[in-house]
Amino acid sequence: MNRSKIEWCDHTWNPITGCRHNCSYCYARKMTSRFAGNIRLNKMAKKDYSMISAADGSENIYVLDAPMLNETDKPLIYPFGFSPTLHRYRMNIPEKLKMGNNVFVGAMADIFGSWIPDSWLDEIFMACKKYPIHNYLFLTKNARRYEEYSVPTGMKNMWYGTSITKESEMDRFKFLPVGCKTFISIEPILEDIHPEKHIEIQLVDWIIIGAETGRNKDKVVPEADWIKKIVVEAEHLGIPVFMKESLVPVVGEQNMKRDFPKQLQHLEISPKMKKKLFDICSGCKVCLKKSDMITLLARSKRGEQPKQFGFMCKDCFKKFCKELNLNIPELAKITERIAINSNNDD
Repeated sequence: MNRSKIEWCDHTWNPITGCRHNCSYCYARKMTSRFAGNIRLNKMAKKDYSMISAADGSENIYVLDAPMLNETDKPLIYPFGFSPTLHRYRMNIPEKLKMGNNVFVGAMADIFGSWIPDSWLDEIFMACKKYPIHNYLFLTKNARRYEEYSVPTGMKNMWYGTSITKESEMDRFKFLPVGCKTFISIEPILEDIHPEKHIEIQLVDWIIIGAETGRNKDKVVPEADWIKKIVVEAEHLGIPVFMKESLVPVVGEQNMKRDFPKQLQHLEISPKMKKKLFDICSGCKVCLKKSDMITLLARSKRGEQPKQFGFMCKDCFKKFCKELNLNIPELAKITERIAINSNNDD
């Protein structure tokens, strides 16, 4: 799991890498070539991986149950370059995040590509369901596959998106699953598109817009009117819009919109982290942050280390002190830990 440089998510998770769309503007293909090592030698290490048939009958695809290491015992991130690869050892990575996050699944792949077996998708969705505190965002050019695979529906933390770059691709969002959270990513925007002509766009929950980046000599620089047209239609329909930094030179900082749907603004705490940060007040039994309560300590003998035995909210602590005829400290100056000793020296 990587802290993401993609502006609209918190983390990227790549249980699958590689793609066969051959897009000329693809950033992922260029990146994998830098971190693949010697692909020819990697393929010779046949004991370290397996190969299975692609779902569409094309060239076989790769499976790694454990990281493949180079000659210095360092993991190879993309040992087969941009060839589709399942990294099964990454399936438990969402567990490592302490807080709920917006996780882009498959930033270095199209995990709904026609070559991906259903069994790979089964494993990914099983992992997503196992760690439900995160919002999972999926993005594909092959939106028909959502229905063909029968993605889980009715789950607020599953977001299904499709990529659109030009007007001829606008029909893709018509295949986004019904009854689910959906979005479209118009990135890179390569020509003037006409969202007002597509009534189904009112059904999407979020729109992301971005310009082509990189050093492609034929790189398309969008016009400000292209962006304005999308934003005006989205605002009319009440759809939040997120504009990537690549659009600042096009529209100016003052016209940038970086809106998130409400669901993606709410971050939950993992059960493990919740147990660490929260506890029950010994008085009123309300669950609160430990840092907002008084820690109760006790010791049975003089000189021994006091042991923690509970927590109290400040109101219950006041009441506790009154019942025992103890002086109530000013709460604004109260220390985080207050030891209540039994004064038993036996």
